[in-house]
Amino acid sequence: MADASEDAKDIEKLYEYGERLNEAKDKSQNVEDYRGIIAAAKGSIKAKQLAAQLIPRFFKFFPDLSDAAVDSHLDLCEEEELGVRVQAIRGLPLFCKDTPEYVSKIVDILAQLLTAENVERDAVHKALLSLLRQDVKASLTGLFKHIMTVDDPSTDENLREKVLNFIRDKVFPLKAELLKPQEQMERHITNLIKKSLEDVTGAEFKMFMDFLRSLTLFGEKAPPERVQELIEIIEGQADLDAQFNVSDGDHIDRLISCLYMALPFFVRGASNSKFLNYLNKHIIPVFDKLPEERKLDLLKNLAESSPYSAPQDSRQILPSVVQLLKKYMPRRKTGEETNFTYVECLLYTFHHLAYKAPNATNSLCGYKIVTGQPSDRLGEDFSEYYKDFTERLTHVEELARATMKKLTQGMAEHNKAMAAAKSDEAKDNIKTQKQNTTTGLRTCNNILAMTQPLHSKSPSFIGDKRINLSWKEATKPSVPSTAMAAGGKRPASTTNGASNAAAKKGRGAGGLQNQLVNRALEGLSHGGRSGIRGRGRGWGGRGRGRSHW
Repeated sequence: MADASEDAKDIEKLYEYGERLNEAKDKSQNVEDYRGIIAAAKGSIKAKQLAAQLIPRFFKFFPDLSDAAVDSHLDLCEEEELGVRVQAIRGLPLFCKDTPEYVSKIVDILAQLLTAENVERDAVHKALLSLLRQDVKASLTGLFKHIMTVDDPSTDENLREKVLNFIRDKVFPLKAELLKPQEQMERHITNLIKKSLEDVTGAEFKMFMDFLRSLTLFGEKAPPERVQELIEIIEGQADLDAQFNVSDGDHIDRLISCLYMALPFFVRGASNSKFLNYLNKHIIPVFDKLPEERKLDLLKNLAESSPYSAPQDSRQILPSVVQLLKKYMPRRKTGEETNFTYVECLLYTFHHLAYKAPNATNSLCGYKIVTGQPSDRLGEDFSEYYKDFTERLTHVEELARATMKKLTQGMAEHNKAMAAAKSDEAKDNIKTQKQNTTTGLRTCNNILAMTQPLHSKSPSFIGDKRINLSWKEATKPSVPSTAMAAGGKRPASTTNGASNAAAKKGRGAGGLQNQLVNRALEGLSHGGRSGIRGRGRGWGGRGRGRSHW
């Protein structure tokens, strides 16, 4: 009974302290009342809950007691009793209401409390959002401090992940409300993100890039230098200044995935020169040594990049592409299975590069394209090259037609099987087979459409969008382009085949999107980072966890 009576007296005293402070005109004179409130933080559970409300309410009037007040309140945030902790967390933003210099410190404290669960976590989220609305610049800086971990090997990975999840789930969706003034705050968060990219997983990098793309700063109306800024961020992650080691699987994955992420920016006018030159110098020469599962992703990304290459880069990379094309387009039957998707990628790349530098093909394929430049090399005899190249074209055409015949017959069998199928599982399996067959037909159709014009001694290279790559979504036909390279009339092209964009499985095929990026998306909520780092910005982190690529 005595304890209950003492508790009641303590509570009564607290109410008295609060009332006197409320009524006082010059509250700074009531130092002892505020001391009493701070001391109550060590009292009963009810006293602690009441102290958690009163300490931040009168905090601004007693700067000399600020350290003691904050320390006592932080003790309340770590109390065993959930109700006390929640009340204390709710009070944290009040410390900053009239003393904004405390925002960074309180955000730092709240960030460390993000590892809490349920009601307590919700209170932390609300408190952080309150501070973000009060001072977005200081709050963002405080949050991102827990992500920029490259120089701090003692970083708590669980805390880092919780902060990342909060930024992704709570901050990014509210960007229109929080990032004001817009241009200034979008630049601030962009700079914070840039500093955070020294040590991120692939999934984290993709999350940050998707967010940056959503900002007005980098929107569709952004000037070219802003788009180039994004490309330079991606180039930094791809580590295009590093020496390449074909056994470095992390770098290969990162390079291919970054090239995929860069594609939308090439479309918007950013330069792909650095990527293409790196591929030409380091990757294509060791293509055979790359992991099998990465080769197709690389060729697809190269194909999709090729329409946006500059003439000078096209001229430099064409010899490597022609050599690779010859490898997968032999002169005669070799007994090896033809990888038609490789051939499709390389023919598409060849056309678009040759469209930009047509006379470079004279010395590579024996063509006779006249531009009036010394690089035409018309006085030299490359007739053997022409014979060799056209024989390869003819052979791959024969193989493609034979494959199309088999696929067409297979489609008829699939249709019969579908009609006879009873279970949903059987129907789904047949549907998948039909989709794969359709994609195979599209691949072969594309090959025939691209090989046909190349038989001419001065061919017209395809530099427009008439060829829809087999793994891409079908697009509506556009007005025929007049984009043709020098040398001859445009030949009639084979139709592009069926419009089904399903992914062909098995050898020589892939999903609708770059599989590495899809795989990376699985990683964000699982923690851990791979162990390979490239000058402090590999997509791994100091040997902890696993790679998400």
